[in-house]
Parts: sequence; C-alpha cells; structure tokens
Amino acid sequence: MSDESRIPRSTENDHTNEMAKVRRDFLTHKTGAELKYTGEYTINPEELPGNIENFIGVVQMPVGIAGPVQVNGEYAKGLFYVPLATTEGTLVASYSRGMRVINECGGVKTTVVEQFMQRAPAFIFNDAREARDFGLWVEENFDQIAAAAESTTSIGKLKHIQQWSVSKTRYLRFNYTTGDAAGQNMVGKATLAACEWIKATYPHECQYLLSGNMDTDKKHSHLNMLHSRGKRVIAEIVLKKEVLARVMKVDTQVLAKATVLANTGALMAGAAYNGPHSANGIASIFIATGQDEANVVESHAGLLSHELLPNGDFYLAVTLPSLICATYGGGTGLPTQRECLELMDCYGKGKANKFAEIVAATVLAGDISLACAVIAGHWVSSHDKMGRNRR
Repeated sequence: MSDESRIPRSTENDHTNEMAKVRRDFLTHKTGAELKYTGEYTINPEELPGNIENFIGVVQMPVGIAGPVQVNGEYAKGLFYVPLATTEGTLVASYSRGMRVINECGGVKTTVVEQFMQRAPAFIFNDAREARDFGLWVEENFDQIAAAAESTTSIGKLKHIQQWSVSKTRYLRFNYTTGDAAGQNMVGKATLAACEWIKATYPHECQYLLSGNMDTDKKHSHLNMLHSRGKRVIAEIVLKKEVLARVMKVDTQVLAKATVLANTGALMAGAAYNGPHSANGIASIFIATGQDEANVVESHAGLLSHELLPNGDFYLAVTLPSLICATYGGGTGLPTQRECLELMDCYGKGKANKFAEIVAATVLAGDISLACAVIAGHWVSSHDKMGRNRR
C-alpha cells in the first residue's frame, strides 16, 4: 500500500479535533464524500483514547424515551424512564405501550440470579490420558490458579473452572465475577496470568491457546443458555385479563394460544429467542448507554415463558441468561452515554445489577406490546402510520 493511501495519524497525539479534520479532509479527497455532519460534535476527542482509533467524528443516533415503567426489583425499584437509541419508527411508542400495561398490572418483578464472565483456554497434550490427568491437577490446584488470575485485578474473582476433554485437548472455561464492568478484557488478562502460572508450575510439559472458543465471545451459543455468561436476569409479571382487554384489545386466552404457536415456530426455526423481539430493546438501550454493541448477539438469547392462570390472568416471564452489560468502564463514561445511564440512576460502580433489571423489564414490555399488536392487527398499520421515512 502506498503512503498516499494510508490513513493519516499523529504519533504524538492522535485524538484531537485537528487530526479528526485531517482525516475527514483526506477521506473527502479520496472518496468524494462530504462529512459535514460527521464532523459536527460536542465531545472532546481527548476523552476517546481506549474507545476509538482513527477518530473522524460521530454518528448521531436519535434517542427517544420510553416509559415510565414500574420495576419491582431487588436493585431497580420504582418508575424508570428508559432511553432507546433507534432509527425504527414505532419502536419507542411500542415499548411505552407495553410499559403502560406493566404499570397498570402493578409492575414487573425482576431478579438477577447469577453472573459470570468467561475466558476459555485450550491446553494441548500428547494424548487423551495426559489431558485427563491435567484436568485432575487443575481441580486440585484451583486456589493457586485463582490467586494467579486475581493478581491482575482488584475486581475480578475466579469462581469455578469448567472442563471438557476432546481428543488430546483439555478445554477449560474460567468463570469470573467482574463487578460493574462487562469484563471481557479483565478476564482475558486474568486468565493469561493463570495460564502462565499453570504452564510454569504443572510438572509436565503443556501448551495452551488463550481462547479455545468455548467462551463464545460475542457469539450466541447454547452453552450460554445453560451456563450464564454476563447476568442471568428474569423479568416476570401477571398480566390482568381486564387490563389486557382494555389497553391492548386482546383476550388472554387468545394470547396463550398465539404464544404456543410462536414457541413452536421458534423451535422449528432454531431461534435463539422464542419471544417476539428481545434484540430490539436490548440493542437500543445498549447504543444509548455505551455498551459494546456486539454483545447484543449473546444478550438477546433467552426464553419467554407463559401460563394462563385459572382466573384468566396471564403469567409471563422473560429469562435472559447471558445479558452482558456494564455501568462502569468501556463506553459508559462517554458524555451522552453517561447521561443516558444517569437518566436511570445507573451510572458508575454498584449499578450494574440495577441496570440489568431495567433492561429485562424493557424486553418484557416490548414483547407484550408486539405480541398483542400482531394478534389485534395493529402491527402493519402502526408501521405504516409511524415507521415509514422514505427520504
């Protein structure tokens, strides 16, 4: 590649308004694209090291507010206004409609069941017996391995190591708690230290690959449905028959039958989530609050459970087994992202579980609204009315 094709960079200070303009001018010269709006922003580029390279400006996303929603959690308690960054018309209105139903039914109960973040190295041996014996040694030396891992972090704690043997390889899956950070980088550093300690201490020769891909980083996997990655959080509610009929124009018995059909369809399709659309709410909140957007792949997977009660009311629950979210570190501290977290009192340390409960409650609200819209025939008409921008 010729020097004239290289993206301009400064070795002294690359995160400045001046360097951003140099790169925009370079791109305009190379491509003909005008970057007028990309170059209009209010954030200070000096805040961006660690978040972006080759900075040229910002992509501005519309942010709307859904709610309020009554959350009866262990961490999130009260009414919350939820910021949703999206370009899909009707989405904010739909979530607000679901939240209205939740409120009139007394609120949504939320529970964080457990939380782990993983790194999964693979250790390679000469044969399967060596790999098996190594696994026994790991179990016997867990405390020392944990000490080596935790020497790299004041927050991360190694809780347990899962193991699997395949041919002459022993796959280990290190499970950590990571406080209010999502923790992928944290556990990567900790596991590297642990693997180096293992390699130096194990009485026989061994080699390892830091990630054998069983951590399934930023990929959906059934393993994460069973063994939580991020936070396993559950949002549940009893929908009152009268409220659903009045607000949504839907009978709970019809909703129960439709949910069975939807479950069967999701099963046949091999879908990662059997409810209407968990990814919509999660992605919109993630973009607004500075989460790693790739984590939507893992976070949206889950289970929608229902039961038609004898009195005609309708129990509904969303289980998100791999909700990866943070209120500290990463992009959460950037100016607009921090403001969106502050709207929910979810910025900073000690707030991650609260945030997770609000996200789960939002997913439940969206599922209630969309499921009822499909049944009542409002799905297409609402998008025609509110969701069509043809400019």
